[in-house]
Amino acid sequence: MSENVVHLHKNTDPPAEPAIVTTLTVVPDPPAARPVPLWVRSGRALKTAVTHERTTTTARAVARHTLYVAGGARIVGRRAWDGRTGARYERMLRAAEATGNIEGMEEWEDRLQRFREARHRRRMDLLHSPVDAAKGVLVTTGMGIGSLVALGIVLAIANKDVTDVVTPLQAVIEFIRLLITIVQVVWGPLVSVGPFLALLALWAVGSKQQAAPAWSMPDKVRSSEGEPITPSIVVKALRDLGVPALRNAIKEMGDAGASMLGPIRIAGCGVEVDVTLPSGVSTNEVQQRRRKLAENLSRHEHEVFITIPEAARTVRLWIADSGALDQPIGPSPLMTDETLTADYAKGKAPWGQDLRGDAASLSLYQRHLLITGLSNQGKTASLRALALWLALDKRVEFRIADLKGVGDWDMFDGLATVLIQGPTDDHVIDATEMLEGGVTEMNRRIQAPPGTEFPPLVLLVDEAQVAFMCPVKDDQGNPYGGSKATSRYFMAARKIHNQGRAVNVILWQGTQDPTDQNLPKLVREGAHTRASLALGTESQARMALGDKAVDGGAAPNLLRPGLDQGTVVVASSGIEIPKGQSSITVRTHYVSTDDAKLIAARARALRDGVTTLHLVDNGPDRDPLADIAAVIGDAPRLKTQEVLKRLSALDADAYGAWSFIDLKRVLTTAGTEPYKSDGVMVVGRERVLRALANRDGDGSASAAE
Repeated sequence: MSENVVHLHKNTDPPAEPAIVTTLTVVPDPPAARPVPLWVRSGRALKTAVTHERTTTTARAVARHTLYVAGGARIVGRRAWDGRTGARYERMLRAAEATGNIEGMEEWEDRLQRFREARHRRRMDLLHSPVDAAKGVLVTTGMGIGSLVALGIVLAIANKDVTDVVTPLQAVIEFIRLLITIVQVVWGPLVSVGPFLALLALWAVGSKQQAAPAWSMPDKVRSSEGEPITPSIVVKALRDLGVPALRNAIKEMGDAGASMLGPIRIAGCGVEVDVTLPSGVSTNEVQQRRRKLAENLSRHEHEVFITIPEAARTVRLWIADSGALDQPIGPSPLMTDETLTADYAKGKAPWGQDLRGDAASLSLYQRHLLITGLSNQGKTASLRALALWLALDKRVEFRIADLKGVGDWDMFDGLATVLIQGPTDDHVIDATEMLEGGVTEMNRRIQAPPGTEFPPLVLLVDEAQVAFMCPVKDDQGNPYGGSKATSRYFMAARKIHNQGRAVNVILWQGTQDPTDQNLPKLVREGAHTRASLALGTESQARMALGDKAVDGGAAPNLLRPGLDQGTVVVASSGIEIPKGQSSITVRTHYVSTDDAKLIAARARALRDGVTTLHLVDNGPDRDPLADIAAVIGDAPRLKTQEVLKRLSALDADAYGAWSFIDLKRVLTTAGTEPYKSDGVMVVGRERVLRALANRDGDGSASAAE
């Protein structure tokens, strides 16, 4: 029988904890380390002592000063040899022969011949010199004794003492004996100290010329970073360039290798030197090794520029001071001189500084402009700086299309008559119609009477590659982008390039990362001023600047992306380029967006007021009267010709072919005919707005009825 036990009270005692069993593990002591042998410890100590920095520095110093003596002896020996032989003339003769300098060869050969003739005469004179010397000694001795005896007779007569006859002879004999005594006393120490003085003199010569191997020199000398450029450094850098013909020619020249170099001139933050290459060495062999040459000169690649001057077989090296190109240049004169104005025809835009530190100014008169480069290298800022300067000439009209649309050109609102900002296809369409309106204006000017002067019209398209790559087509199936004869943007640009400059209709374009697709050849070659910031490849450099500039040394592909922002390589007749060169490198002044707004405000103050059209595509059906009111803007009145020009810029398809008769017809129908003011036909803003309000009011009343 089982019993069930019922607990009437809850058990509140905590459960018993399980027992913890600790296991002790006995770890035996590690075996005692074996003692390091004495020879091992001695070797380690010796190695530490030998390789210690203080030891190596001391060893280098001892070796350096010892080798200074050997180097000084070599230099003194060479100087003595050159002085006694024709070795110097022979070296210069070989140097002239290596460089192909025929005139120099003839000159040094003539000098060598004259030296040999003079040396031969001196040697022939030595055959007769012993006899002549003996005769001279006898005559001199006899005359001397006779003079002394005569002097003694005079003394004897004066003193009335016959023994004074020999007094002068005795005095001379005593003086000779004194000299012999002095020599006997000094000779011993002189023989002992003389070699040390000679070694000290040789050390001084070697130390001055640093005639010791590079490994023995101090760290600051061995690095050679930023060391001054000397003829020997340039010749050594050329010798080690890796061109066999150049290396062999310099070895044949020996110490006369510096004859290849012209004067080393201070040029801004660096130096400039012309190098006449030896026969058999072409200039492009040196150009292709720019990095190696820079490293041989202890410079970075971007601190050495190689150009080709007019002289044959000559390269011009510009070598910057170490680190100088990484320092910013000063602010733009546009900011420092608030009284600065512009002159489109005669002035030059203060764009920046060349590598020599001189001001680099660019003429914009009747020159189409193209500037390109990789993204974020300062292209827009460089282009905008030119436009800001030109805006200070109130005669210049701007029509601007910024196909990036991030506000880089906002400050031209109120300066430009047309301002398009945005990257969409609609913005490309507006930019294309803006260029076509420029073509219409160009054609109107061309048909004007001869001698008519026209105000400058600058059509500026930033990020033009967006327009060239646009795939949209119009109603007739013609593409806006592309590089074919059916492309509207391409053909408008080509027409302006062909004839625009003659009537002051100028096209400026900025584009990035050029290719044949986003920058067609015919368009880029139509620009008179071509500038490039940093690019990726040499083929892009040729697209940007042309073959002639690149073959002449232009290398925007060697600029450092991100580090050389704002540095442009320019090929243009509008900027002063050193004689014989085809391009120039300019470090442009940076004008920030805030500073640009201040400059633009000064430019607006020079003008009577400009109404900026922000073009928007309103479709094919347009309201002419409303468009006329829009283009007049805030102006109280506007010349009819200006109204037609702005209407054409607004929509070239709708208003490009309009004449004064078409404009008058629309205004007459609306009851607001053009009228004369100061002898010129104008359209009044108030009249147009009143006519527009009356028309809209009539329309509303009719709708209500």
